[in-house]
Amino acid sequence: MKEQLYTIPVNEVFESDCECPLCKMKEQLERNAIEYTLGPSYMEDDNRAMTDEAGFCEKHIQMLYQEKNRLGLALILSTHMQKITKDLKSLSSGSNPSSGSLFKKRESSSLGAYVDNLSHKCFICDRINDTFDRYVDTIFHLYKKDPAFSDKIKNSKGFCTYHFAMLYDKAPDFLSKDVLNNFLSDIKTVYFDNMTRMQEDIEWFINKFDYRYQNEPWKNSKDALPRAVLKTHSAITPDIKEFEK
Repeated sequence: MKEQLYTIPVNEVFESDCECPLCKMKEQLERNAIEYTLGPSYMEDDNRAMTDEAGFCEKHIQMLYQEKNRLGLALILSTHMQKITKDLKSLSSGSNPSSGSLFKKRESSSLGAYVDNLSHKCFICDRINDTFDRYVDTIFHLYKKDPAFSDKIKNSKGFCTYHFAMLYDKAPDFLSKDVLNNFLSDIKTVYFDNMTRMQEDIEWFINKFDYRYQNEPWKNSKDALPRAVLKTHSAITPDIKEFEK
């Protein structure tokens, strides 16, 4: 099957050695979004308007701060702060919020609703999720159109629990009955087989803390803990160097 714009990264990640291809895709998209945000794009008016409107979640503002482009981040935050200040001045210029009665819970003010809405926005999250959703759609497209792709799923190390459930629930919206049955069978097999493998690795990792096993080889368990974190929580794994001592 001829590769297109979205099929290339999906095929590549399923060919890589990772515990969850979808987690790896999301990690790559996050890195790309961070670099894009602090690249030349922050000087473009349309991008600045979006960052002014959405701002950033706590995780991504920390990641942006850790980058080298402090001037770029300062410029982004400067106009973002100007917009927030203008909006909040307008929202707080009316009557004061009233207290709730004894039996009625006080409702959030328009100012409070604005801030609550702002706390659920993030320019980087939005950018990641938009492309990630297209990648997920591409997984189903490839499974239908490319016979070799099912082998890539079968030969993978499975998925984290979150992304296994996501694929399981989304599949009926994209696949016809026969294809659906095959797809669900494939992802269930690869998920549960690899969770068994992961369980064996983590149990051997635990055994290595028992003096009776101290002279035994680590087998595949030296980095079992960070891999288990990814499998169970869809989280970016920590540096495994500390486990290699």
